[in-house]
Amino acid sequence: MSTLAVVEEILRETAVPMSVREIVERAGARLPSKSKTPDTVVARDLSMDIKKKGEGSLFTRTSPGRYTLRALAAQPQPAQSASPHSVASQPMSALATRKPAAPAPSTARPVTGRADTAEGGGYAS
Repeated sequence: MSTLAVVEEILRETAVPMSVREIVERAGARLPSKSKTPDTVVARDLSMDIKKKGEGSLFTRTSPGRYTLRALAAQPQPAQSASPHSVASQPMSALATRKPAAPAPSTARPVTGRADTAEGGGYAS
């Protein structure tokens, strides 16, 4: 059984978007790869399938590192109650806003210890 077939089974069983780590933990020995980094193998295979097949892929990325089946993503999800401070409860536009940049530091430097002052031993003419 291929890696993507195992991932498809797991996503059908859970019916919720999952991180690559969660998929690998749930798959366990069912994954055909004996890689020391199965997370990397699963992430690569999912990304390549989505990139190659586009809308024809069985999978879709719901957020960075989280995947689900395209058919499940198209279904309306029940509303989840979340705390007002939860990232999941905020719209993407709120997450994308950035804090304004701090003002640039002043380029003026204090005039202490300069060589051209009387204290600094400037040149005598």
